[in-house]
Amino acid sequence: MKADLLHRSARKNRIPFILVSLLFLLWGVANNMNDTLLAVFRRIMSMSDLQTSLVQFAFFGAYFCFALPAALFIRRHSYKAGILLGLAVYAAGTMLFYPAGQAGSYGFYLFAIYIMAGGCAVLETTANPYILSMGSPQTATRRLNIAQTLNPVGAICGILLSRHFILSELHASDAAERAGMDAAALAEIQRHELDAVSGTYMLIGFVLLALLAVIAFAKMPGEKDSGNLEIVPAFRRLWRNRRWRYGVVAQFFYVGVQTGVWSFTIRLAMDRLGVVEKEASMIFLYSIVAFTGFRFLFTWLMAYVRPVLLLAGASVAAIACTVGVIFGEGWLSVWALVSISAFMSLMFPTIYGIALDGIGGEDSKLAASGLIMAILGGALITPLQAYVSDTHRIGCSFWVPAACFAAVLAYSAGIILKKI
Repeated sequence: MKADLLHRSARKNRIPFILVSLLFLLWGVANNMNDTLLAVFRRIMSMSDLQTSLVQFAFFGAYFCFALPAALFIRRHSYKAGILLGLAVYAAGTMLFYPAGQAGSYGFYLFAIYIMAGGCAVLETTANPYILSMGSPQTATRRLNIAQTLNPVGAICGILLSRHFILSELHASDAAERAGMDAAALAEIQRHELDAVSGTYMLIGFVLLALLAVIAFAKMPGEKDSGNLEIVPAFRRLWRNRRWRYGVVAQFFYVGVQTGVWSFTIRLAMDRLGVVEKEASMIFLYSIVAFTGFRFLFTWLMAYVRPVLLLAGASVAAIACTVGVIFGEGWLSVWALVSISAFMSLMFPTIYGIALDGIGGEDSKLAASGLIMAILGGALITPLQAYVSDTHRIGCSFWVPAACFAAVLAYSAGIILKKI
């Protein structure tokens, strides 16, 4: 009887599960197009690594600012309302790329990215716990990993969009050549390049609005919610939960390492292989393909191996690959870089699922927002890696990701040894 009820519940949630899973693809597009934007703005505006890292600061800083308000919003209204709000804000941010391009202002672009990321933050704060709620608690982490498999698919779509509609439009001139150009000629080149950036993001905005319309008319489970969330008592309860508390720290370092590694994948490939942005973007694509393939592999393995054991093993392998990037040369270091992405693939949803294990009721929404706020790691750690890259060399900057992976390893080891 119980199995029959679970089966009927799964069938009832199938369409909502697919629709919510599509959101993972959509913020994957935005997240990984950011990584190419660093190379794009470096070329267009002749910037340093530290200056271009402000793209990630704006994007992931928005997650910190929007996550808690999003949790309160879905608590007051519903998961569906949170999804609609997130899609609307995400779309608004993409449309702001047009006036940013017309103004030719890097600051305006950062503002557009911030708004766009705010929408992504609302979607992530809503979608992750929503997926966990769509079925048995025993399979929640695996279910989240299944939904998260669409995230790297979105990343691949983002890279292909950037490669064919943005990077292919970049003028071949480097910073020194641009410095010697006539002002009118340089302005014309920059206008064309910025139009390619703005037009591509606006195209994404129209796709978001179409999905918004579909979800607005779809019947979604768990739409009703009532009662009041007492933030301070809930936070005190969560703070006493060591698995959640240290999970937030681990997520901070994981997102920091993912953002840093992917932000500098194109730059490292250019440095080690002597190629330009468009060719180097293929290495980024290989990284995301590895990330996607291993996400499926790890999700399958979770049916047989405890997620925390897989997390520990992947952390050790990622540290080894990062050392290979630092000390390797040529293609050896580049393939080590691609391998890092393979071992990162299970980390975000696994940390998320482990940290929320056993947290139920209204505390789960506040707990979820805390884990999304931890995405601030991408805003703070990426500029640190950029600073090391500017002041030393890009290979040395990968000591920062190595330290971050060590923090994730410490979290998983603490759980395995029952210290957390």
